[in-house]
Amino acid sequence: MSNSKSDFTQGNILAKLIPFMMPILGALVLQAAYGAVDLLVVGRFGTTEGLSAVSTGSQVLNLVTFVITQFSMGITVLIARYIGEKKQDRIGAVIGGTTIAFAVISVILFVVMITLANPIAVLMQAPKEAVSLTATYVRICGGGIFFIVAYNVLAAIFRGLGDSKSPLIFVAVACAVNIVGDLLLVAVFNMDAAGAAIATVLAQAVSVLLALGLLLKRKQAFTITKKDFCINEQCKRAFKIGLPLALQEFLTQMSFLALCAFVNRLGLEASSGYGVACKIVNFAMLVPSSLMQSMASFVSQNVGAGKEKRARQAMFCGIGVGLVIGCVVFSLVLFKGDMLTGIFTTDAAVIQKGYDYLKGFALESIVTAILFSMVGYFNGHDQTLWVMIQGLSQTLLVRLPLAYYMSIQPDASLTNIGFAAPAATIFGIVLNVGFYVWFNRKMNKKTL
Repeated sequence: MSNSKSDFTQGNILAKLIPFMMPILGALVLQAAYGAVDLLVVGRFGTTEGLSAVSTGSQVLNLVTFVITQFSMGITVLIARYIGEKKQDRIGAVIGGTTIAFAVISVILFVVMITLANPIAVLMQAPKEAVSLTATYVRICGGGIFFIVAYNVLAAIFRGLGDSKSPLIFVAVACAVNIVGDLLLVAVFNMDAAGAAIATVLAQAVSVLLALGLLLKRKQAFTITKKDFCINEQCKRAFKIGLPLALQEFLTQMSFLALCAFVNRLGLEASSGYGVACKIVNFAMLVPSSLMQSMASFVSQNVGAGKEKRARQAMFCGIGVGLVIGCVVFSLVLFKGDMLTGIFTTDAAVIQKGYDYLKGFALESIVTAILFSMVGYFNGHDQTLWVMIQGLSQTLLVRLPLAYYMSIQPDASLTNIGFAAPAATIFGIVLNVGFYVWFNRKMNKKTL
């Protein structure tokens, strides 16, 4: 790993941020492709019930994955901070301690997803024709949850070290495995939703083995010893940063599951259409998400080096990049949404239902660029408690109530339900601008 490339405290911000962000974006694209390929193959070679099962089951898997990703953000921020402070000797304890903690979390998730798969499917209000297949999908993914958790922890470590390219390679190989697995298990052996779940787990297992092998093989500026593998102070500090983010993400994803349940009540076509639209939504959100993740590492290093002005400049740079790309995505989703949903299914009714949702959602691809860049900036400053508060405020005060209200109307429209997302994000931007002004005034007073 080149020190000059992973040192974000000097040089042109855009020239440093974009090369670091692009592999993160690439990895997120390929991760999203897991679920997209599942839906694509099941939609083409499986059943409508299987398509609904993958749609609903993947919402559950997304909840777990996104929560773990946010939880592991504490690892990224802390490692980047120690690199900025030139305290690499503490990194071994961060990695060792969090490895033990996440292993325990994996065991808990394994038990819950295996034993409660059917109640989870019922709770999600999966259409009755798809309850059994949904439970099967959740149970299989639960069996492979160790790999899913391990990959996200390893990716967080690499990002904290300033290396965003290696995780991209791991995911690229895993994505290829997933595509082959889907085609073999679903198209050839007709395993429907179960085949898609097995292919996803196998793909994650491959990515973990590759990532672990490289981390152990590569020469690093730190060492990991046996005594580091315990619940130590560095582990507690990483969890203090990541826990508010994980809690916020959990409740946010729960709101998305609730939204999925709202839509499922509208019938099988609406359920399948919403599931297809969610895959397109996942892709639309990749640029803001990659900005947020890269911003946390970038800002954290500069905060550790005492370069607050550069940290602020990075945030505005990220907002600018996100807005440019967001406008392009907005136009594509709004005007060509039916073409996008048609990639995943040939059912005309499902295609139209998916497009209906995308029309309401489209604005989200623009406003999220602003919100996520600010969130990444606050994460880099360890202000994760505020990130949790603003996230929950959006979810509980705007997104969930508005989506529920729209879903119970006599002629419920997926377009109106979809608009709940950008409405909540705009509310979040207002909150974050206020906090940004207060936070920087507070920082300026400290330097006087």
